[in-house]
Amino acid sequence: MAAKSPRKASHENRYRAANGGVMLFTLIVFVIFLVAALIYAEEPSAPVVVMLVLGMPAIGLCIRGFFVVQPNNSKVIVLLGKYKGTVREPGFYWANPIAQRHRLSLKANNIASNVIKVNDLGGNPIEIAAVVVWQVRDTAQAIFDVEDYRHYVDVQIETAVRRLASVHPYDDNDAELDQTTLRGDSEVVNEELRDQLEGRLERAGIEVLEARISHLAYAQEIAAAMLQRQQAAAIISARRRIVEGAVGMVEDALLQLQAKGVVDLDMERRATLVGNLLVVLCGQENAQPIINTGSLYS
Repeated sequence: MAAKSPRKASHENRYRAANGGVMLFTLIVFVIFLVAALIYAEEPSAPVVVMLVLGMPAIGLCIRGFFVVQPNNSKVIVLLGKYKGTVREPGFYWANPIAQRHRLSLKANNIASNVIKVNDLGGNPIEIAAVVVWQVRDTAQAIFDVEDYRHYVDVQIETAVRRLASVHPYDDNDAELDQTTLRGDSEVVNEELRDQLEGRLERAGIEVLEARISHLAYAQEIAAAMLQRQQAAAIISARRRIVEGAVGMVEDALLQLQAKGVVDLDMERRATLVGNLLVVLCGQENAQPIINTGSLYS
């Protein structure tokens, strides 16, 4: 059995509605004509009666056809179940009075997702939330291709945030070499989130203007342990930097002593000097000078 092909996406087209001012003037002229015919007729003849019987309901029906489009808004016109087009330009218009008109905002919307708990790539539970700025790009898709485009946006944002958090580690401690992390590569992560949302919201005719991670933290049950690990990693990194600097300073000191001929050191005295310098440079406490009155070999 052959698989069913996906339904073709709706596509917005512009609806050329009549000018509301011109139609209002025409309607007023018609009303004046009916009133004048009723006043100046010597007696209610059959044509006058027919005009009044048919004209008054027609006037009420025509009044229903007037509508106003506010700035950054639109009207989606549907006539007898068929999409006719969208009016985007602000103004006063008239359309078929039996047509349905759906108001749709074209303004930018700012939505902050709820803080959700999800496991990152390393399996650590984290809390994450995002802020997304979006607006309607295709009114036909927003109205006809999804049930409720606002609810659709909310669900897709949460889904995209969950997937983003599950494919990246939280920080560098869990990451392999050149691996994108949620905490350390925020710009790359934000761009990836935006691309994901663009693909997910394409069906609803939604354009994503901006997407950013607004909240990122370890879950409460592991926050204390992860803080200790981060502190330990920071201490190790600082110690490594201190040792590297101390080794370089000791090397420079030995080279200068040898170049200037200040003292001739054998290997044992050189080792003793290196040890003392490393203790002084790497120690947390200030060094206490000790005067040695004897010989190194005594």
